[in-house]
Amino acid sequence: MAETFAYVGNADSNDISVFKIAENGEMTPVQTAAFAGVEKPGASTPLAITPDHRVLIAGVRSQPFQAVSFAIDQKTGQLSHIGNGPLADSMANIAIDRGGKVLFSASYGGNKVALNPLAANGVVGEPKQVIPTGLNAHAFLPSPDNRFVFATNLGSDQVLRFAFDASAGTLTPSDQPAVKTPEKSGPRHFVFHPDGRFVYLIHELNGDVAAYGYEAKSGAWSEIQRTTTLPEGFTGKDSGQKPWAADIHITPDGRFLYASERTTNTLTAYKVDGTNGKLTTVGSVPTEKQPRGFNIDPTGRYLAAVGELSDGMTVYAIDQATGALSKLKSYTTGKKPNWVEFLALK
Repeated sequence: MAETFAYVGNADSNDISVFKIAENGEMTPVQTAAFAGVEKPGASTPLAITPDHRVLIAGVRSQPFQAVSFAIDQKTGQLSHIGNGPLADSMANIAIDRGGKVLFSASYGGNKVALNPLAANGVVGEPKQVIPTGLNAHAFLPSPDNRFVFATNLGSDQVLRFAFDASAGTLTPSDQPAVKTPEKSGPRHFVFHPDGRFVYLIHELNGDVAAYGYEAKSGAWSEIQRTTTLPEGFTGKDSGQKPWAADIHITPDGRFLYASERTTNTLTAYKVDGTNGKLTTVGSVPTEKQPRGFNIDPTGRYLAAVGELSDGMTVYAIDQATGALSKLKSYTTGKKPNWVEFLALK
């Protein structure tokens, strides 16, 4: 197993907890990397790693809005601060294009998306494009072939499509949304299947997970199936509790999909049919309190989930036959953790 590290973004302590993960899933803390020049906590701390694995970028959601870039030591996984660059607003989500040239970001409160160029050293430059969207832009991610970028609008129940010119580093909005979701469903995060033929979208407000066929040439999404993140027996309507789904990730081999739900503090596992993209629910497990973020290690054997209200991370083993999760161990992180990135260094 390559040297593999987990990076946890902590919103209230304005830092990143760095852990090394062993072959057996055991985590060892190796570093706490503070954000230089940042004083106030923000709502969350989105993270992104460049495709060459050399730079980690963290989005700061307190004034002044900025992106903090760290160099990743290729042997130890430790972070060293390179520099900060400006963001157009408080950004709930950041992502880097497949070529490593630009940073995409989405503002929930500002109802906009933006594109910033990345300097050769990984520091973020001034915003080159700032584009208004519908209500509550939440995720803004490139397609597998880097030709399109998609933005969820949680408050407008739609996913917007932008054509991306990688050589010019520019976005062109489409006249029509890629997909319109059910009213008050709240599309939030999405993930592409590794083979690029399917995309999976989690809806914050009704707890749905939807599977779509993805047509790479046009960037069109076509709904295949709709299921739920809510554990069996959820009676939120009776108790006044509402669904509050958060994050979604797929194993590197595309066989299993996972989703987090914050009202019930659970993770739900699904088996993915590689032929038609459909999901079969495997089951749910309890997890950290308010699991806004989680991720899967590059081997597809472990899942790490963090809890905003528990200031902790729990690691699970993924059953390679069924996709079921079994808890291994919990660890202390910084304050209000909300994002996990894994990285295997050669």
